[in-house]
Amino acid sequence: MKYRITLFLSAFSLLLQAQTPVYLDPSKGIEDRVEDALSRMTLAEKIDVIHAQSKFSSAGVKRLGFPDFWTDDGPHGVRPDVLWDEWEQAGQTNDSCVAFPALTCLAATWHPQLSSLYGRALGEEALYRGKGMILGPGVNIYRTPLGGRNFEYMGEDPYLTSRMVIPYVQGLQSCGVASCVKHYCLNNDEEYRHQVNVIISDRALHEIYLPGFEAAVKEGKAWGIMGAYNLYKDEHNCHNQYTLNKILKQDWGFDGVVVSDWGGAHDLDQAVRNGLDMEFGTWTDGLTMGATNAYDNYYLSKGYQKAILEGRYTTKELDEKVRRVLRLFFRTTMNRQRPYGFLCSEEHYVTARLVAGEGIVLLQNDRNVLPIQPKGKKILVVGENAIKMMTVGGGSSSLKAQHEISPLQGLQERLKASDCQIEFARGYVGDVGGSYNGVTTGQDLKDDRSPEELINEAVEKAKTADYVVIFGGLNKSDYQDCEGHDRKTMDLPYNQDKLITALASVNKQTIYVNISGNAVSMPWRKQVPAIVQGWFLGSEAGIGLADVLLGKTNPSGHLPFTWYENLSQVGAHSFGEAAFPGIWREGKKIIDEEYKEGIYVGYRWTDMKKLKPAFAFGHGLSYTTFKVSNLRSDFDETTDGNMTFKVDVTNTGDCTGADVVQLYISDVKCSVDRPVKELKAFRKVMLKPGETKTITLSTDKRALSFWDEATGGWKAEPGEFIAWAGDSSDHLTCKMKFTLK
Repeated sequence: MKYRITLFLSAFSLLLQAQTPVYLDPSKGIEDRVEDALSRMTLAEKIDVIHAQSKFSSAGVKRLGFPDFWTDDGPHGVRPDVLWDEWEQAGQTNDSCVAFPALTCLAATWHPQLSSLYGRALGEEALYRGKGMILGPGVNIYRTPLGGRNFEYMGEDPYLTSRMVIPYVQGLQSCGVASCVKHYCLNNDEEYRHQVNVIISDRALHEIYLPGFEAAVKEGKAWGIMGAYNLYKDEHNCHNQYTLNKILKQDWGFDGVVVSDWGGAHDLDQAVRNGLDMEFGTWTDGLTMGATNAYDNYYLSKGYQKAILEGRYTTKELDEKVRRVLRLFFRTTMNRQRPYGFLCSEEHYVTARLVAGEGIVLLQNDRNVLPIQPKGKKILVVGENAIKMMTVGGGSSSLKAQHEISPLQGLQERLKASDCQIEFARGYVGDVGGSYNGVTTGQDLKDDRSPEELINEAVEKAKTADYVVIFGGLNKSDYQDCEGHDRKTMDLPYNQDKLITALASVNKQTIYVNISGNAVSMPWRKQVPAIVQGWFLGSEAGIGLADVLLGKTNPSGHLPFTWYENLSQVGAHSFGEAAFPGIWREGKKIIDEEYKEGIYVGYRWTDMKKLKPAFAFGHGLSYTTFKVSNLRSDFDETTDGNMTFKVDVTNTGDCTGADVVQLYISDVKCSVDRPVKELKAFRKVMLKPGETKTITLSTDKRALSFWDEATGGWKAEPGEFIAWAGDSSDHLTCKMKFTLK
């Protein structure tokens, strides 16, 4: 009996020892606590924290009191929860969110303070949902308007992207929720994204495609980076010795975690040695089940543990990965200073409306057709995009929004107290579906009428309307604005060109609102007096658009990318298929895609080739007018590259509005080819009618530098430079020369 009692007490003691959390001294700094926790962990516990245990979570360390770590897709809202081992939504009733405008719209605001507000609102929603990391924002460069995922990114310019990503990351992480900036790097098209090996010059890599990531890491202090699916130098970017070990961790000093994109890991040795810290999605190809107990079969799971026990690896690489994961835990789930989260608060809807209102771009407004003067008027609204929900679909950024106000509903809401008459005509039928991973819109958009019948109905109604407002563009279906595929053409789908041309021919007050994250060709552009870029605006889409169309909000968005007339104006499409979409290697499952346009992306290309796009980078009109003048500086030379410029901005119209003042720099003479000009500073300013403000814009030596491939660093050559100021890349109304000594 005595023996049994002793045995029981010994077993009970061991049980307590195994399950009682070890409380780590909270007075210690994070690095001390990381080392303390690391020293207490078993090999099995270390292995558990560096790979997924479900679709979106990794294990914590229960014995030490670390909870499981939950990630979720962004970047425009917190994705609905899915089942543990499947992509279908879990069917919960408490995971509806606010859908914020897509990042192309956020970039079009040119307003970093709004980016901070956006990030914080998203962080509060993620915190309420128990998430430790949001998979976003996306900062890949808009290389071609065919890019299926461009709507999730911030445009073509590395400087604009850099300035907009920093406050987003800081706002999100102020809530104790990690940002996972994606997709690092060179993930600029979607077709065959797992097989594309990008061939690019070091200069183009550092000048165009890396600055957004660099700013997020070095200035935003991002806690997470997601590796991309594609390859660079024949290594997948989720475990790449050049991009991860050398550039990210060594050169930039990144101290966070590198997360694989779902299904982006391909090799044990590379995963161990080449910078990957947390592995997600392997053997599911990011989408489907691949093996029973798949999580145990991940590269960084049981196989890695077995290889260590067999002596093929030491624990050196493992401990470095675990340090980074523990640091992430202490910044998020183990941070007892995290605030409370909020879901679907009024403040979050206000943020969504603010971003929408400041991001919508007035592209064209001949004869001042806009804003609409609705009193006693008849407005005909045309187009499937006036009624179609856009928050569901598009890939991983698909959301289950608490509500989504359509453009037609927005106009009806804003005009319900007026004597204005609103009619609707379908105009065209596109994608009548509305579901993604079990989330459905609940809409039935089926319409069996022929394209001719739909156009004829719209034309007849347009003949008696005072205004015709067409909501067209793209949607989030495959081969449009959608993850996994690129667009096949710049043309509008669903017979829209014919519809728009027919309506413009019978009504001179025709307004076209393009809903998309990409530029589209507009062969009828000179026939339509007013054109608005309406983006994917999320929950408050209809209100944001209605307020701009009716003049309640004065549009102030400016394009974050060049709006080409057609693909012949695009650098990436000027060198044949070798440059886009790439060429399959003979006998290999690899596509080599060579970025032959180099640094000449977007306006850099059109400037060099002296092309006139439909709308230039940085373009955006207002219901008032502005004058940018008197560019000056206290100095006309600098030895360290730091320059402070001042410029006057005047509202020369009759209503309050905001303009985006843009500063570009030209290097007059250089030992290497340089763009005609490059954006190096900007500021958005609100002005009353007749008001003038003096704006200060600053640059540093980096703004004067190019990436020197010979030395592997930034270089600014002494000599003469020109600073240009204006409110779009093709409307620079003042300039001054200065010298770098």
